[in-house]
Amino acid sequence: MRLISKLTLPTLFLACVSVAGYAAAHAPVTDRRDLVAGERITDPRRIPEKPVTAKGQVLVLKGGRIFDAVATKAYGGTLVIEDNRIKAVLSPDSTNWPQGADVIDVTGSTLMPGLIDLHTHVTYPDSDMDVDAQSSTADGALRGARNLRWMLESGITSVRDLNGIGDAPYVLANWAADNAIPSPRVFTAGHLITGTGGHAAERPMTPTRINFAIEADGADAWRAAVRRVFKDGASVIKLASHFNQAEVDAAVDEAHLLGLKVTCDCETLYTEMAVKAGIDMIEHPLPRTDQTISLMAKSKVAAVPTLQVYQNVIDRSGGFYGSTSRRFKMTSQGNFDTFKKMKAAGIVMGVGTDTIGDANRMTPNIYITELKWFVKGGYSTVDALKAATIVNARLLDMDDQLGSLEPGKLADILVVKGNPDENLDDLNKVDLVIRDGIVWVRGGQVDLPRHVARPLLKPSPPAETR
Repeated sequence: MRLISKLTLPTLFLACVSVAGYAAAHAPVTDRRDLVAGERITDPRRIPEKPVTAKGQVLVLKGGRIFDAVATKAYGGTLVIEDNRIKAVLSPDSTNWPQGADVIDVTGSTLMPGLIDLHTHVTYPDSDMDVDAQSSTADGALRGARNLRWMLESGITSVRDLNGIGDAPYVLANWAADNAIPSPRVFTAGHLITGTGGHAAERPMTPTRINFAIEADGADAWRAAVRRVFKDGASVIKLASHFNQAEVDAAVDEAHLLGLKVTCDCETLYTEMAVKAGIDMIEHPLPRTDQTISLMAKSKVAAVPTLQVYQNVIDRSGGFYGSTSRRFKMTSQGNFDTFKKMKAAGIVMGVGTDTIGDANRMTPNIYITELKWFVKGGYSTVDALKAATIVNARLLDMDDQLGSLEPGKLADILVVKGNPDENLDDLNKVDLVIRDGIVWVRGGQVDLPRHVARPLLKPSPPAETR
């Protein structure tokens, strides 16, 4: 008290500013965007990519309705794509594009950003597969490639894959990034992290509970697990209950130090622990108290409700049974009530389907119905589509690159024969899908160019010598 009394107000003010400035300068870095610059950074890990020589290839989508996920409503216009970036959005009467451009007339259709699915499991086994196939990483990779093709044909151009078998999720993410397979962009967690016997690791033991999760006990072990999946190639960290406060604190802190967002499959008291730890997102509509929902809103923790996948469980099985990580009663109304409470609290919500195994065969029906849940819960159709595009891009930490039709962004674009911003069922009419500037889908199905063979150094057998 004596020391403070001797300080003048200006001196005290400068001291406070100095302390605040030091704290800001030495705060943990949680956004790698502040450290790097340049267009060729296309992953939440923010790893600078080697510049490539521009080819100057121009594709023009002429005369459609444009739903850009920024404006309040669709408008007429033309989209110009150069290489893998959106070059310009032109007025309907403009022809301001280079000669020799590839021009596609899309009159009567809607142009919109590619859909993003924030919760997938593309390598999980189908229910009718034998144990050998379920436990095979190679089988998982091939299964994942099949599921990713279905998603791409449905207009989903980015997915967040929240755990799978072995190294298959990382391999698929790399192949997709190289445009080597018909696939959405894949941003993967690789393995989820849980306590021994936690979610995805409980008994009875199955292949999906052996090689799909990392079991860790103690704060140091949870921190090490985050580092392990980061090393393997994770671009998002997924945690799951059960855990204690010190464990989730350590995992979230380590992920943020690495510049990655963290999401959690957790319920009841574990959700509150995760929010207190500084988690970025909570998956699913699992039970949580009103106090936890209020804390989520105050802490700006987002949610990915995945309502329809749990409706599927209720429709087929009557509820979620036989799991030590689902020790609560689940009802369709209870799940929806949680959704409505989160919306009323102002919590930002993204769109994810939690596609596992046979649920992939429901693509895109499960995605479209998830959007309908949003509308039932009070979203307009336009806002539901924005949740599926620009909001999802923000939650993915990729909104500077994806999620809207704006010049400079990556060219992930749909052409839909209809008005999906007015009628969500028109998302069943995806005609053209462009991802990374490449037309992958024409007429609603994957259209791959013929392989061009490399020439031999000596195309003919050598002359016979005697």
